[in-house]
Amino acid sequence: MQLLTPTNFTDYELIDCGNFEKLERFGQFITIRPEPQAVWDKTLSSSAWENRAHIKFIPRSSAAGEWQKLKQMPDQWHIKYKINNSNAAIAFRLGLTSFKHVGIFPEQASNWDFIYDTVKAMTVPQPKVLNLFAYTGGASLAAKAAGADVTHVDSIKQVVTWSKENMDLSNLSNIRWVVEDALKFVKREEKRGNKYNGIILDPPAFGHGPNGEKWKLEDNINEMIKGVLNLLDDSEHFLILNAYSLGFSALIIENLLKQKAGKNLNTGELYLQATEGNKLPLGVFGRFRNF
Repeated sequence: MQLLTPTNFTDYELIDCGNFEKLERFGQFITIRPEPQAVWDKTLSSSAWENRAHIKFIPRSSAAGEWQKLKQMPDQWHIKYKINNSNAAIAFRLGLTSFKHVGIFPEQASNWDFIYDTVKAMTVPQPKVLNLFAYTGGASLAAKAAGADVTHVDSIKQVVTWSKENMDLSNLSNIRWVVEDALKFVKREEKRGNKYNGIILDPPAFGHGPNGEKWKLEDNINEMIKGVLNLLDDSEHFLILNAYSLGFSALIIENLLKQKAGKNLNTGELYLQATEGNKLPLGVFGRFRNF
């Protein structure tokens, strides 16, 4: 099993983490946000955190909260990520949401590098890539920057609109946008006989489709993976599965993918390395490519 963390994300820094919080820099602005995985003590003092931070998220319920500004900063701002070993850069509009997120999961940069390099290495002129549970589109942008024909699927219309902004900021175009329940989309693509050279899944622990469809990772992931594996092109393909759920093991990912992936399967954990020393685990992954 591998431990992967971004190594060249100059617009992002995990400064410290602990006591169920994380202190992060996004571009020039520093945030304090809840983090259920950070069960250890902070390295820096709480006063040092608040002296450095521009803004802090205050939970008001299990699903929502509000931001407390400690210093002046805008509600929206931009950052960039230069994809490893290339001249390509993708850009993101960040913003303060009521559910603690700012529009990016920086640990996924390790996967963006893999996506870009894999698409570039394929012999297919324009590999077809499907991004499910695609959020604000980091994986979609990495695939598009490498020359893929990208289909981006998310169940929330406002998030897809956010992804389009990121595409424009990245000077990219012609991503196919789909607002739909991911499992329904996969089943329909199976019936149509459509195939993809690359598939990326980053499912939440819990979620809802646009028509109230319910998603629970433990209940639905096996059915989803069976469908997704049927959509992979027989000649050249890759797949990435991420899971961020407390207690969800990389061994589960291995069991779901090993029959299709064979010896090419890599599994492990994504993490962020804090400047102050601790490693923050942020989910498990499995990925493979065959060509």
